Amino acid sequence: MKFVKKIIIPILLIIVFLSLDYYNKYYKDNTAFDSESIFLYVVENDSVAFSDSISKYVKYEKSFYKVAERLGYLDNKKTGRFKIIKGIGNKEIIASLRFNNTPLTITFNNQERIENLVGRLSKQINADSSSLLSSFKDKDFLNKNNFNSDNVLSMFIPNSYEVYWNIKPEDLRDKMFNEFNKFWNEERTAKAEEIGLSKLDVISLASIVQKESIKVDERPTIAGVYMNRLYKKMRLQADPTVIYSIKDYYKNFDTIIRRVLYRDLRLNSRYNTYRINGLPPGPIAMPDISAIDAVLNYEDHNYIFFVADPYNRGYHLFARNLSEHNRNRRVYTRWLNSRGIYR
Repeated sequence: MKFVKKIIIPILLIIVFLSLDYYNKYYKDNTAFDSESIFLYVVENDSVAFSDSISKYVKYEKSFYKVAERLGYLDNKKTGRFKIIKGIGNKEIIASLRFNNTPLTITFNNQERIENLVGRLSKQINADSSSLLSSFKDKDFLNKNNFNSDNVLSMFIPNSYEVYWNIKPEDLRDKMFNEFNKFWNEERTAKAEEIGLSKLDVISLASIVQKESIKVDERPTIAGVYMNRLYKKMRLQADPTVIYSIKDYYKNFDTIIRRVLYRDLRLNSRYNTYRINGLPPGPIAMPDISAIDAVLNYEDHNYIFFVADPYNRGYHLFARNLSEHNRNRRVYTRWLNSRGIYR
């Protein structure tokens, strides 16, 4: 009996030790964060960044790497944004890094150019600006879908979209094109046809309307002014297109221009609606949905001029003829001069 005990007890102790060791390595809590969960960003071939992330979020690095190597993860890392739940062990952490790639929500609005948009997007997903720009401006894609490099910004309807952090640039581009087509449902398409504008024309005009007024309730009125001008074959003479032309001419989109001068109206630019007939070749900014719908549902009136109302901030004074407009403009000009705003 004593002999049996001498054999069995050590064996049992070994089993207990191995079981405990196995549990500690594979199942014991190895998370080192206080929140209910975190997102660990993994780039397939960036072992340094991966190591830095692991050091932040696990208690026992050596234990993690031993299990990760034993389970064959280290040689098969995948790029993604992986959700890790607090309180789990190495085995579940590795399973999460394999199978729990979690989408995120990207947002964008008010971008003036496609270059600004890719800069915004590159800060939200795992793609750099150059690869995004190359994909968005791909000539085959643009030609196939009736876009060009001047109006490609029209394809991006400002909103929130769910995508994977590691989405490929071309997949993001295709998703945005699908969202563009969803936005242009039967009702909006019919309204565009009814007012005699293409979808891209509507977005170009909406970009001007948005730049003219931050007041959503006034945008249909302003859209009505521009539609009246288009129907009368008048030039749009929109100051925001002059401001865009100045920025484009000097290749400086960071400059702030508070006042358009008479000399600016002569600037030779495809976007300067004081010199060109009709709409510019593309949007001068990314219009939001309210601005697009303001064009599609523009207010039917007889106004053909407007100028900022200095005493009703954000709104405008509207005129049916040049005489009324000159009177309104003098009010605005005196207000600018009284405050020393010369540029």
